[in-house]
Amino acid sequence: MSNRKQVIVITDGDEYARKTLDYLAPKFGGTCLSHLSDNPTKASSQEVIKAVKSAPSEPVFVLVDDAGWHGVGAGEHILIDLDKDPDIDIIGAIAVASHTKNLEWTRFTFAIDNEGNLTANGVDKEGIPVADVGRVNGDTVYALDQLNLPIVVAIGDIGKMYGRDAVENGSPITRQAIEMILERGGKK
Repeated sequence: MSNRKQVIVITDGDEYARKTLDYLAPKFGGTCLSHLSDNPTKASSQEVIKAVKSAPSEPVFVLVDDAGWHGVGAGEHILIDLDKDPDIDIIGAIAVASHTKNLEWTRFTFAIDNEGNLTANGVDKEGIPVADVGRVNGDTVYALDQLNLPIVVAIGDIGKMYGRDAVENGSPITRQAIEMILERGGKK
């Protein structure tokens, strides 16, 4: 049995993502590090790693965001450093779509559209399926392809998607993504 901290990475850190994960994390018995999230992420890798290791419960939800920065930005540096740490196990990631069409994208295991349907197609920021099969555009997703993560779930913009993922509605799309990661994650 591993003593490594189980982490779920979310590639968004705006106020909607923070509010959504603060709402959902306790429902899964986990800890959300929303106090270290921002748009873009300003926390250092060392700060995030220290917070993960001292988190009182798992999974630990880590929100990283590059705010549209092209290439490897602050959020992706944290993602890479988390993956390298021997005491941390990234059991899955939620790849959040953005409008950065063809600038940055990642492959995913599957996507969930804004109605909760699983799809092989990518989704846009609103959670509507797009023509691209097996890839999603986003501004903090570039590094995900460099890592050997057990599961990557693509969804539209957390807490939004025409209100379908709003906290007031129970954030069903983000909840479903977390459930799928917990069900299938950690199995490389």
